[in-house]
Amino acid sequence: MDNTTAQPGAFVQLIGADDRRFFIRLMAGQSFHTHRGYIKHDQIVGTPYGGVVYTHNGHPYIVLQPSLFDQIMRVKRNTAIVYPKEIGLILLKLNAVNGARIVEAGTGSGALSLALATSIAPHGHLYTYEERVEMQNLARKNLENAGVIGNVTMKLRDIVEGFDETDADALFLDVREPQDFIGQARAALKGGGFFGAILPTTNQVSNLLSAMQTHGGWMHIEVQEVLTRSYKTVPERLRPDDRMIGHTGFLLFARKAEPWPEPPPHPAPAAPEETAPVEDAEMPAEETDAKSGE
Repeated sequence: MDNTTAQPGAFVQLIGADDRRFFIRLMAGQSFHTHRGYIKHDQIVGTPYGGVVYTHNGHPYIVLQPSLFDQIMRVKRNTAIVYPKEIGLILLKLNAVNGARIVEAGTGSGALSLALATSIAPHGHLYTYEERVEMQNLARKNLENAGVIGNVTMKLRDIVEGFDETDADALFLDVREPQDFIGQARAALKGGGFFGAILPTTNQVSNLLSAMQTHGGWMHIEVQEVLTRSYKTVPERLRPDDRMIGHTGFLLFARKAEPWPEPPPHPAPAAPEETAPVEDAEMPAEETDAKSGE
Protein backbone atom coordinates (compact mmCIF):
# COMPACT_ATOMS: atom_id res chain seq x y z
CA MET A 1 0.00 0.00 0.00
CA ASP A 2 1.31 3.41 -0.99
CA ASN A 3 1.66 5.60 2.10
CA THR A 4 3.28 8.51 0.29
CA THR A 5 0.33 9.63 -1.83
CA ALA A 6 -3.41 10.04 -1.29
CA GLN A 7 -5.24 6.89 -2.37
CA PRO A 8 -8.92 6.13 -3.10
CA GLY A 9 -10.82 5.25 0.06
CA ALA A 10 -8.23 6.87 2.34
CA PHE A 11 -8.91 9.69 4.76
CA VAL A 12 -6.97 12.89 4.07
CA GLN A 13 -6.70 16.21 5.81
CA LEU A 14 -6.91 19.45 3.81
CA ILE A 15 -5.47 22.62 5.37
CA GLY A 16 -6.06 26.06 3.90
CA ALA A 17 -3.95 29.21 4.11
CA ASP A 18 -6.28 30.42 6.89
CA ASP A 19 -5.52 27.19 8.84
CA ARG A 20 -9.07 25.91 8.31
CA ARG A 21 -8.88 22.10 8.38
CA PHE A 22 -11.07 19.55 6.67
CA PHE A 23 -11.11 15.79 7.08
CA ILE A 24 -12.50 13.82 4.14
CA ARG A 25 -12.55 10.29 2.73
CA LEU A 26 -11.64 10.09 -0.94
CA MET A 27 -14.42 8.61 -3.09
CA ALA A 28 -14.34 8.40 -6.89
CA GLY A 29 -16.56 10.95 -8.62
CA GLN A 30 -17.22 12.98 -5.45
CA SER A 31 -16.45 16.64 -4.80
CA PHE A 32 -15.66 18.44 -1.55
CA HIS A 33 -17.06 21.93 -1.07
CA THR A 34 -15.25 24.53 1.02
CA HIS A 35 -15.94 28.18 1.74
CA ARG A 36 -13.39 28.92 -0.99
CA GLY A 37 -14.64 26.65 -3.73
CA TYR A 38 -14.86 22.94 -4.42
CA ILE A 39 -12.21 20.27 -5.06
CA LYS A 40 -12.85 17.03 -6.91
CA HIS A 41 -11.76 13.91 -5.03
CA ASP A 42 -10.23 12.50 -8.21
CA GLN A 43 -7.99 15.56 -8.31
CA ILE A 44 -6.65 14.74 -4.83
CA VAL A 45 -6.00 11.04 -5.54
CA GLY A 46 -2.31 10.52 -6.32
CA THR A 47 -1.24 13.81 -4.74
CA PRO A 48 1.91 13.37 -2.60
CA TYR A 49 1.28 14.01 1.08
CA GLY A 50 2.47 17.52 1.80
CA GLY A 51 1.54 18.55 -1.74
CA VAL A 52 -0.95 21.20 -2.87
CA VAL A 53 -4.33 20.98 -4.58
CA TYR A 54 -6.50 23.89 -5.72
CA THR A 55 -10.21 24.61 -5.56
CA HIS A 56 -12.04 25.33 -8.81
CA ASN A 57 -11.38 29.06 -8.30
CA GLY A 58 -7.69 28.76 -7.44
CA HIS A 59 -7.44 28.61 -3.64
CA PRO A 60 -4.66 26.25 -2.43
CA TYR A 61 -4.97 23.45 0.16
CA ILE A 62 -2.19 21.27 1.59
CA VAL A 63 -2.94 17.51 1.54
CA LEU A 64 -1.81 15.63 4.66
CA GLN A 65 -2.12 12.09 5.92
CA PRO A 66 -4.13 12.24 9.18
CA SER A 67 -2.36 11.23 12.37
CA LEU A 68 -3.88 8.95 14.99
CA PHE A 69 -4.49 12.11 17.04
CA ASP A 70 -6.47 13.60 14.13
CA GLN A 71 -8.55 10.44 13.73
CA ILE A 72 -9.39 10.29 17.43
CA MET A 73 -10.44 13.93 17.60
CA ARG A 74 -12.57 13.52 14.46
CA VAL A 75 -14.59 10.47 15.50
CA LYS A 76 -18.33 11.03 15.48
CA ARG A 77 -19.52 11.05 19.08
CA ASN A 78 -22.69 11.02 21.13
CA THR A 79 -20.90 11.20 24.47
CA ALA A 80 -17.61 12.48 25.84
CA ILE A 81 -14.57 10.56 24.61
CA VAL A 82 -11.29 9.64 26.23
CA TYR A 83 -8.99 12.43 25.03
CA PRO A 84 -5.56 11.94 23.44
CA LYS A 85 -3.82 13.45 26.48
CA GLU A 86 -5.09 10.48 28.54
CA ILE A 87 -4.90 7.93 25.72
CA GLY A 88 -1.13 8.31 25.35
CA LEU A 89 -0.55 7.36 28.98
CA ILE A 90 -3.16 4.58 28.84
CA LEU A 91 -1.41 2.92 25.88
CA LEU A 92 1.90 2.89 27.77
CA LYS A 93 0.47 1.78 31.11
CA LEU A 94 -1.52 -1.07 29.52
CA ASN A 95 1.53 -2.11 27.50
CA ALA A 96 -0.57 -1.94 24.32
CA VAL A 97 1.98 -3.39 21.91
CA ASN A 98 1.73 -5.53 18.79
CA GLY A 99 0.26 -8.92 19.68
CA ALA A 100 -1.41 -7.91 22.96
CA ARG A 101 -4.90 -9.18 23.85
CA ILE A 102 -6.82 -6.35 25.50
CA VAL A 103 -10.34 -6.19 26.95
CA GLU A 104 -12.25 -2.91 27.14
CA ALA A 105 -15.62 -1.92 28.65
CA GLY A 106 -17.55 0.35 27.62
CA THR A 107 -16.87 1.12 24.03
CA GLY A 108 -18.65 4.48 23.87
CA SER A 109 -17.93 6.29 20.60
CA GLY A 110 -14.80 4.19 20.09
CA ALA A 111 -12.04 6.79 20.46
CA LEU A 112 -9.98 4.70 22.88
CA SER A 113 -10.91 1.54 20.97
CA LEU A 114 -9.43 3.08 17.82
CA ALA A 115 -6.17 3.87 19.58
CA LEU A 116 -5.90 0.45 21.25
CA ALA A 117 -6.67 -1.44 18.04
CA THR A 118 -4.08 0.60 16.14
CA SER A 119 -1.37 0.09 18.77
CA ILE A 120 -1.75 -3.70 19.06
CA ALA A 121 -1.98 -4.31 15.28
CA PRO A 122 -1.35 -6.36 13.28
CA HIS A 123 -1.24 -9.43 15.53
CA GLY A 124 -3.08 -8.21 18.63
CA HIS A 125 -6.81 -8.23 19.31
CA LEU A 126 -9.22 -5.94 21.14
CA TYR A 127 -12.42 -7.23 22.79
CA THR A 128 -14.70 -4.30 23.57
CA TYR A 129 -17.99 -4.46 25.50
CA GLU A 130 -20.91 -2.02 25.27
CA GLU A 131 -24.49 -2.36 26.53
CA ARG A 132 -26.11 0.36 24.37
CA VAL A 133 -26.77 -0.73 20.80
CA GLU A 134 -26.77 2.81 19.39
CA MET A 135 -23.33 3.47 20.85
CA GLN A 136 -21.95 0.20 19.56
CA ASN A 137 -23.23 0.98 16.05
CA LEU A 138 -21.59 4.41 16.14
CA ALA A 139 -18.29 2.97 17.39
CA ARG A 140 -18.36 0.25 14.73
CA LYS A 141 -18.71 2.87 12.01
CA ASN A 142 -15.82 4.90 13.47
CA LEU A 143 -13.60 1.81 13.62
CA GLU A 144 -14.54 0.80 10.08
CA ASN A 145 -13.75 4.28 8.80
CA ALA A 146 -10.35 4.13 10.49
CA GLY A 147 -9.63 0.71 8.95
CA VAL A 148 -9.00 -1.11 12.26
CA ILE A 149 -12.20 -3.12 12.66
CA GLY A 150 -10.38 -6.27 11.49
CA ASN A 151 -8.67 -6.85 14.85
CA VAL A 152 -11.64 -5.85 17.03
CA THR A 153 -14.43 -8.02 18.44
CA MET A 154 -17.44 -5.99 19.59
CA LYS A 155 -19.81 -7.45 22.19
CA LEU A 156 -23.21 -6.06 23.18
CA ARG A 157 -23.95 -6.88 26.80
CA ASP A 158 -23.70 -5.87 30.44
CA ILE A 159 -20.39 -6.93 31.99
CA VAL A 160 -22.02 -7.81 35.31
CA GLU A 161 -22.04 -11.35 33.93
CA GLY A 162 -18.29 -11.21 33.52
CA PHE A 163 -16.05 -11.31 30.47
CA ASP A 164 -15.70 -14.18 27.99
CA GLU A 165 -11.93 -13.75 27.85
CA THR A 166 -9.36 -15.16 30.25
CA ASP A 167 -5.61 -14.59 30.47
CA ALA A 168 -5.95 -11.18 28.80
CA ASP A 169 -2.80 -9.06 28.77
CA ALA A 170 -4.67 -5.92 29.83
CA LEU A 171 -8.15 -4.69 30.72
CA PHE A 172 -9.56 -1.16 30.84
CA LEU A 173 -12.82 0.02 32.39
CA ASP A 174 -14.63 3.16 31.25
CA VAL A 175 -17.91 2.53 33.07
CA ARG A 176 -19.93 4.42 35.64
CA GLU A 177 -19.29 2.17 38.66
CA PRO A 178 -16.02 0.32 37.99
CA GLN A 179 -15.79 -0.81 41.63
CA ASP A 180 -18.68 -3.21 40.93
CA PHE A 181 -16.63 -5.13 38.35
CA ILE A 182 -13.28 -5.68 40.07
CA GLY A 183 -13.93 -9.40 40.44
CA GLN A 184 -14.85 -9.74 36.78
CA ALA A 185 -11.73 -7.84 35.77
CA ARG A 186 -9.47 -10.10 37.85
CA ALA A 187 -11.04 -13.20 36.31
CA ALA A 188 -10.33 -11.94 32.79
CA LEU A 189 -6.69 -10.92 33.36
CA LYS A 190 -3.64 -13.12 33.31
CA GLY A 191 -1.30 -13.12 36.27
CA GLY A 192 0.57 -9.82 36.30
CA GLY A 193 -1.87 -8.37 33.74
CA PHE A 194 -2.34 -4.62 33.37
CA PHE A 195 -5.49 -2.93 34.69
CA GLY A 196 -6.72 0.59 34.09
CA ALA A 197 -9.80 2.75 34.58
CA ILE A 198 -10.88 6.32 33.96
CA LEU A 199 -13.15 8.16 36.40
CA PRO A 200 -14.40 11.77 36.43
CA THR A 201 -14.65 12.41 40.18
CA THR A 202 -12.54 11.82 43.29
CA ASN A 203 -15.27 9.95 45.17
CA GLN A 204 -15.46 7.43 42.32
CA VAL A 205 -11.70 6.94 42.58
CA SER A 206 -12.04 6.38 46.33
CA ASN A 207 -14.79 3.80 45.77
CA LEU A 208 -12.63 1.92 43.28
CA LEU A 209 -9.60 1.98 45.59
CA SER A 210 -11.72 0.63 48.45
CA ALA A 211 -13.04 -2.20 46.27
CA MET A 212 -9.52 -3.13 45.16
CA GLN A 213 -8.38 -3.17 48.78
CA THR A 214 -11.32 -5.36 49.77
CA HIS A 215 -10.77 -7.89 47.00
CA GLY A 216 -6.97 -7.82 47.34
CA GLY A 217 -4.56 -9.13 44.78
CA TRP A 218 -3.52 -5.82 43.20
CA MET A 219 -0.13 -4.16 43.22
CA HIS A 220 1.54 -1.06 41.78
CA ILE A 221 -1.70 0.89 42.23
CA GLU A 222 -1.43 4.52 41.16
CA VAL A 223 -3.80 7.40 40.45
CA GLN A 224 -2.85 10.14 38.01
CA GLU A 225 -4.30 13.18 36.29
CA VAL A 226 -2.97 14.47 32.97
CA LEU A 227 -3.00 18.22 32.28
CA THR A 228 -1.62 19.89 29.17
CA ARG A 229 -1.12 23.55 28.32
CA SER A 230 -0.69 24.89 24.79
CA TYR A 231 1.37 27.93 23.84
CA LYS A 232 0.92 30.59 21.18
CA THR A 233 3.48 29.79 18.48
CA VAL A 234 4.53 33.36 17.77
CA PRO A 235 8.30 33.79 18.30
CA GLU A 236 8.03 37.44 19.33
CA ARG A 237 5.41 36.77 22.04
CA LEU A 238 5.58 33.16 23.07
CA ARG A 239 3.12 32.63 25.93
CA PRO A 240 0.40 30.20 27.04
CA ASP A 241 -2.88 30.13 25.15
CA ASP A 242 -5.74 32.00 26.72
CA ARG A 243 -7.70 28.80 27.28
CA MET A 244 -6.66 25.43 28.70
CA ILE A 245 -8.46 22.10 28.80
CA GLY A 246 -8.14 21.23 32.46
CA HIS A 247 -9.58 18.21 34.22
CA THR A 248 -11.13 15.55 32.00
CA GLY A 249 -10.66 12.47 34.16
CA PHE A 250 -8.63 10.61 36.76
CA LEU A 251 -6.67 7.56 35.65
CA LEU A 252 -6.11 4.55 37.89
CA PHE A 253 -3.63 1.82 36.97
CA ALA A 254 -2.62 -1.42 38.68
CA ARG A 255 -1.22 -4.92 38.10
CA LYS A 256 -2.99 -8.17 38.93
CA ALA A 257 -1.13 -10.21 41.51
CA GLU A 258 -1.83 -12.93 44.03
CA PRO A 259 -2.88 -11.64 47.46
CA TRP A 260 0.05 -11.22 49.80
CA PRO A 261 0.37 -14.34 52.00
CA GLU A 262 -0.06 -13.97 55.73
CA PRO A 263 3.34 -13.66 57.42
CA PRO A 264 4.28 -16.82 59.34
CA PRO A 265 3.84 -16.61 63.13
CA HIS A 266 7.04 -15.73 64.94
CA PRO A 267 8.43 -18.93 66.58
CA ALA A 268 9.01 -18.88 70.34
CA PRO A 269 12.65 -18.28 71.16
CA ALA A 270 14.50 -21.57 71.78
CA ALA A 271 15.55 -22.31 75.36
CA PRO A 272 19.29 -22.14 75.88
CA GLU A 273 21.04 -25.54 76.03
CA GLU A 274 22.13 -26.73 79.50
CA THR A 275 25.87 -27.29 79.79
CA ALA A 276 28.03 -28.57 82.63
CA PRO A 277 29.95 -25.88 84.52
CA VAL A 278 33.54 -25.58 83.46
CA GLU A 279 36.00 -26.09 86.35
CA ASP A 280 39.24 -24.18 86.46
CA ALA A 281 41.93 -26.26 84.75
CA GLU A 282 44.93 -27.22 86.97
CA MET A 283 47.92 -25.21 85.99
CA PRO A 284 51.08 -27.33 85.40
CA ALA A 285 53.85 -27.00 88.00
CA GLU A 286 56.85 -24.99 86.97
CA GLU A 287 59.68 -27.12 85.72
CA THR A 288 63.00 -26.86 87.63
CA ASP A 289 66.48 -27.35 86.37
CA ALA A 290 67.72 -30.34 88.39
CA LYS A 291 71.28 -29.79 87.26
CA SER A 292 71.35 -26.25 88.55
CA GLY A 293 69.81 -27.13 91.89
CA GLU A 294 67.26 -24.38 91.41
